[in-house]
Amino acid sequence: MFATGVAFPVLALRGVGPFGSMDSQMQHATDLLPLQIPPYLQAGDTIGITCPAGTITLKEIEPAIQQIESWGFRIRPGDTVGKKDFTFGGTDEERAKDLQQMMDDPSLKAILCARGGYGAVRIIDRLDFSGLSKVPKWIIGFSDITVLHAHLHSHLNMASIHSKMCNSFPDDWAKAEPIQVETILSIRQALSGLANMQYKIPPHEKNRIGSAEGQLIGGNLKTIETLAGTSSDISTAGKILFVEDTGEYAYSIDRMFWHLERTGKLSGLKGLIIGGFKVKPDDPGDDFGRTLYDIVLERVRCYTYPVCFDFPVGHQKNNFALKHGMIHRLIVGSDGASLEEGGLTAVRAAS
Repeated sequence: MFATGVAFPVLALRGVGPFGSMDSQMQHATDLLPLQIPPYLQAGDTIGITCPAGTITLKEIEPAIQQIESWGFRIRPGDTVGKKDFTFGGTDEERAKDLQQMMDDPSLKAILCARGGYGAVRIIDRLDFSGLSKVPKWIIGFSDITVLHAHLHSHLNMASIHSKMCNSFPDDWAKAEPIQVETILSIRQALSGLANMQYKIPPHEKNRIGSAEGQLIGGNLKTIETLAGTSSDISTAGKILFVEDTGEYAYSIDRMFWHLERTGKLSGLKGLIIGGFKVKPDDPGDDFGRTLYDIVLERVRCYTYPVCFDFPVGHQKNNFALKHGMIHRLIVGSDGASLEEGGLTAVRAAS
């Protein structure tokens, strides 16, 4: 198990495949930085809730507040909760100011993004992460919040939590489906650090068998694509990449995987995890003729690393919390797959 506040040195290996760009996979300077793991939360610690992307009301986040407070944590809603600038949770200035204040506030031990949508990329370059680098704290969310996860990883090599947000908490906990309960409780497990995160995945006929170990990074595929060439771009060499998406046509997903290939993000991987993909049906008379599995396997056929399909992460109820940037071990076998936080690299670094 990782100790609170410990920094582990992590190195990423370079690798460029037949279509990869050498420039895009030049080793990031932050790959040489120690891995920053924010302190795990204890009872009585305070979590801030902010809206860096879409808008949401205080009433809509009440179920999340009640549930998180039942875990022993305190909640402080930010100024952007309840604000609305069309689809956004306030203006760019308001959203940036709210998140900045929370990052700089030493009394807050974690920041939960209230929802996704769109908007994080509009404020990312307004933010000053120098205070957060000195006093790390967990930033939590997914979908559009992939922008923050990527930026934290590429600039600070800081771990964060890719998970459901306030808008995914059920209104009535007593009536919640078992998978809703299990996935939301995984957020508490990730925040507390009392046990390493572990996931068991049923076998899939399209999986590629193998094992891998490295930092786990990724998130929403479309967002990762749009960050390419920016200061928030991620280096994937020597790491395990996970991706998910929703509402995209098959041809669009194919284009995004070609983009990963041509920018060198597939060539140096240790492993690839494919989460939930809600593929938009082809328009009549415009059939693409390839499934998600066809698209992925075509792009990784030149490589030998393990590939795991249908991992429980994404825009779906079966969306477990993942510690983005932390070292994990992936094992894909004929009888199923497993992903576990930690591994030999982490043990050697901690010793």
